[in-house]
Amino acid sequence: MHEQKTSIKNIIQAMGLVFGDIGTSPIYTFTVIFLTTKVTATNVVGVLSLIIWTLLLIVTAQYTWLAMSLSKRGEGGTIVLNEILRKLLKNSRPIVFFSFLTYLGISLLIGDSVITPSISILSAVEGLRLIHALHNIPQALILIITLIIAISLFAIQKKGIEKITKVFGVIMLVWFLALGASGLASIWHHPLVLGAFNPLNGIKFVVHNGLGGFFVLSEVFLCATGAEALYADMGHLGRKPITGAWGFVLCVLILNYLGQGSFLIRHPEETNILFSMVFSQAKILYIPFLLVSILATIIASQAMISGLFAVIYQGINTRILPLFKVSYTSEKINSQIYIATANWFLLFFVVLIILIFKESSKLASAYGLAVSGTFTITAIMMGTIFYLRKKYFHLFITIGLFFVDFAYLMATCTKIPTGAYWSIIIASIPFSLIILYLKGQEAMYKSIVLMDKDTFLEQYKKTYSSVNKIEGKALFFARGIEKVPPYIVQTLFTNNIIYTENIFIQINKASEAFGLHYDLTQVAEGLNILKIDVGYMEVFRLEKVLKALDIEEKAIFYGVEDIETNNFFWHIFSIIKKVTPTFVSFYKLPVHKIHGVITQITL
Repeated sequence: MHEQKTSIKNIIQAMGLVFGDIGTSPIYTFTVIFLTTKVTATNVVGVLSLIIWTLLLIVTAQYTWLAMSLSKRGEGGTIVLNEILRKLLKNSRPIVFFSFLTYLGISLLIGDSVITPSISILSAVEGLRLIHALHNIPQALILIITLIIAISLFAIQKKGIEKITKVFGVIMLVWFLALGASGLASIWHHPLVLGAFNPLNGIKFVVHNGLGGFFVLSEVFLCATGAEALYADMGHLGRKPITGAWGFVLCVLILNYLGQGSFLIRHPEETNILFSMVFSQAKILYIPFLLVSILATIIASQAMISGLFAVIYQGINTRILPLFKVSYTSEKINSQIYIATANWFLLFFVVLIILIFKESSKLASAYGLAVSGTFTITAIMMGTIFYLRKKYFHLFITIGLFFVDFAYLMATCTKIPTGAYWSIIIASIPFSLIILYLKGQEAMYKSIVLMDKDTFLEQYKKTYSSVNKIEGKALFFARGIEKVPPYIVQTLFTNNIIYTENIFIQINKASEAFGLHYDLTQVAEGLNILKIDVGYMEVFRLEKVLKALDIEEKAIFYGVEDIETNNFFWHIFSIIKKVTPTFVSFYKLPVHKIHGVITQITL
């Protein structure tokens, strides 16, 4: 991924693909905070100060400056940080620790991916109540509308969203302009809220309110949810369009929060602040604003879903996750993928969460823990990278940001009894899967008896020259020829199934995030090795590589592990291996050419 030039078109594209989550946070953040906080001018200015400086420190400093400075080719995300650390660290123990943090970060992101669509869509639909004719609309109907939107959103994923994503940026631009205009119009009525730019007002609020002020931090943190998308989506857009768009979005968000603060001081009785503010300013424009807000929350949810598909694919590519079935939804854009398992997993928990919490204000109690955990993990990994690279100024700033992230993490931990435990429950599922899969793969690999290269080549040459060969090309999947798996030995030497041309396909994870390099080398007569180096964030199609090399295979062989075990956990691992796609089916190779060769393994 080469860095894109900054243009108006790219900046608007970034608004649609990256800023949906953080861009829709004004719908619920301020409202949630003042459901439990007394409305006074001092408290409002103090909370506004916390929001502004959270956006400046965490989103701007931690992500758009420090995190993005670590990338040279536009890639980003927790997996990227882990790969950078692997290059810098020499001791295996730190690598294990940071790998653990990576698995935890991925799992927390999945937990966050469930809460984002739930709270965003539900909070927007609740804005219907300000329409006079719908003032008494029952919460049950609000839930039904929310569920219809959410289910429809997940249902269309399989068909692909390439065509409609082109308008995402335009819709989000309209949304941000509406947020900025409404905020600016409200500030004029009470300009004292501008005092929120003084960070001392935020500090005074926390100190004055003591433990209560600390609890409020867990709600203030909602304004920064989605910041991780700025870094994680760098690989698709590049740094410059995102940072360019963030300058505009930051100004708009600050204006809107200040406007909400001014409006609340004048109308302390209001409980749905953003929508009430817009309704009081321009009733005639309220319904269009509401529709745009619903579209914005759908876009925010879509960005989270697409981002999750990308993260899971990265997990598959780096052999952290099993080979879930991946569908390509675009012929032009490789990164447009669909992973059914992830899609229906998300939908199930989104529906469950909406039905359990029923109101966006209650759902806010479940939101933030996973995000604050991800931010803290990012700070730890960034700080270590800066230390190893001897960038001590960046390290000093990162340490300060770590304490800010950790304070928010501790504050959001107070939500665990009231709903944040759901983030832990949801995140524990992918985390357990990752650990079980990695340990299972390790145990299985140790149990397989491999043939060394010299022995294999000696026996191959004898067999190739003495048996009748089948005309055509056969493909075999292996990690190389240094250690040959038993299914190949069984096929070639036990069953004497040898083609005139046999090709070992070795797919390696490259050290770079993006890129695809391949090389076909002859090892012996009728034996070639196709080495494919794939970037750990690259989405590629194997059949295109084969076509480029003019390889028209007649048969494809792969190993099938038949696991025998009395261990409960290994039994679950064996089930995972059976229900997930095989290596060859993952790469969408022709079914009629595939032959699975069974190898019995005892764990």
